[in-house]
Amino acid sequence: MTEPTDNASTILPLMQDTLQDALPNLLHEVLRDVERQTYPSATLYVVATPIGNAGDISLRALHTLSIVDAIACEDTRNTGHLLTRYGLSKKLIAAHQHNEREVADTLIRRLQAGERIALVSDAGTPAVSDPGARIVDAVRNAGLRVVPLPGASAAVAALSASGLLNDQFYFVGFLPAKAKQRETVLFNLKSVAATLVFYEAPHRIVEAVEALATSFEPTRHIVFARELTKMFEEIHRCTLAEAGAWINADANRQKGEFVVLLEGTPAAGDQDEMEAERILKILLQECSVKQAATLASHITGQKKNALYDRALQMKAGSESGQA
Repeated sequence: MTEPTDNASTILPLMQDTLQDALPNLLHEVLRDVERQTYPSATLYVVATPIGNAGDISLRALHTLSIVDAIACEDTRNTGHLLTRYGLSKKLIAAHQHNEREVADTLIRRLQAGERIALVSDAGTPAVSDPGARIVDAVRNAGLRVVPLPGASAAVAALSASGLLNDQFYFVGFLPAKAKQRETVLFNLKSVAATLVFYEAPHRIVEAVEALATSFEPTRHIVFARELTKMFEEIHRCTLAEAGAWINADANRQKGEFVVLLEGTPAAGDQDEMEAERILKILLQECSVKQAATLASHITGQKKNALYDRALQMKAGSESGQA
């Protein structure tokens, strides 16, 4: 069983070289705090790893990866390459979606023998649209300890930069590949008020956008977060009505891994206001502000004065945009 080390230079051989001239004292103290935390044996450590930028790993994650006896990972090649970048080398155990149940038994035996095992996925947080949940479940059912080490998450990163005003989100993950199953899933999500969070692969992004446009109102906002933290990161927000044209306007927009955020269903009052605004927009193309407000009031049942004020704002905004 590997014991924790007090030598900080073995934990961060690359990062410390970069920072030691500028922040030697601060870095030293932070590393000491990391090392002073307890790292119990017979424990599974669920470790988040970067989703693209290698600098997004935490100091605590690096320390943990340096002291564990083995690392269970989605792909040994990817994890081996990542560890090499940090100057680390560990025994790797393949733990992917096809062998989770079997490898869980192996990990439990090793944990019961007093080892520390880290669990990582190829990128981001394990068990979130990635393998790991079955392993964690089995380890917990065996009465063993599981310790999470928080870090990179594509869903949370996309939400933080979306500007969608909602305190709730509903994580969907990847939609089914088959059209009929995808249609059923989306139908069941139509009334969800929380922001919907999807993951999507590049070869299915156009298909996914078409399915969303068919299933939801065109006025909903959608956010595309592509290649997060990587060199060609792109975050674009538009209405669902505009989404297809945007994604098809440039072939590069169909490359990379996607987080797609869709505005949740508006409250009843918001829906009424959106419908009234849609009607006003149409009427203002042919009618005066007063006529548009009167007709919209008859159609929607809303008060004419409020609609008149809104029509004036829309008219002014339209004229300002043309100036």
